[in-house]
Amino acid sequence: MRFNGRVFEALAALRAHRRPRDLYHAALVVAVDGGRHTIEVAPSPDAAGSRRGVVATGTVGTRLLGRWRPFRYEVRCWPGGRIPDLSFAVGGPRLLSSDPATARRVLAAVPRVPLPVWGRDELRAGEMWNSNSMIAWVLDVAGLPADRVEPPSRGRAPGWDAGVAVARRRLAPGSSHPQTPALTATT
Repeated sequence: MRFNGRVFEALAALRAHRRPRDLYHAALVVAVDGGRHTIEVAPSPDAAGSRRGVVATGTVGTRLLGRWRPFRYEVRCWPGGRIPDLSFAVGGPRLLSSDPATARRVLAAVPRVPLPVWGRDELRAGEMWNSNSMIAWVLDVAGLPADRVEPPSRGRAPGWDAGVAVARRRLAPGSSHPQTPALTATT
């Protein structure tokens, strides 16, 4: 995956007449009500998704190939899950909020995330949909300013702006915050 990312970024930089940057993949860890949830998009390796907290699946590349597992991704909201490469996060993990109500809104948003074809711009947001798009969408819908979250210097998170753009389409007229349903606290 690292090699493919470098090739992708080299081509994107060449096309944009700029130097290549480091690419970043977003995921979330939400700690609330005594529990810890890992939120991410990852390949769908097998049918045992319930053990990984899978809340939705989508297609990679083209819908025509979606019936075959190698061409599917899964959206995970995994109670007690872990991000295997979290220790490699540049600059370490970032705290985005310590508000329990915001954390609950994040968890409630995950199962509602759009599921366009990964790697395509089916939602006409200006860039491809991917794991960064999903995380940005979830944060923005939960009321966090995803458009102000920046990748480390000299890096970029392709797809992030697509998630923000799609989330902002949900804005109520005259409101500066996305509409979110009323939530009931769980214990």
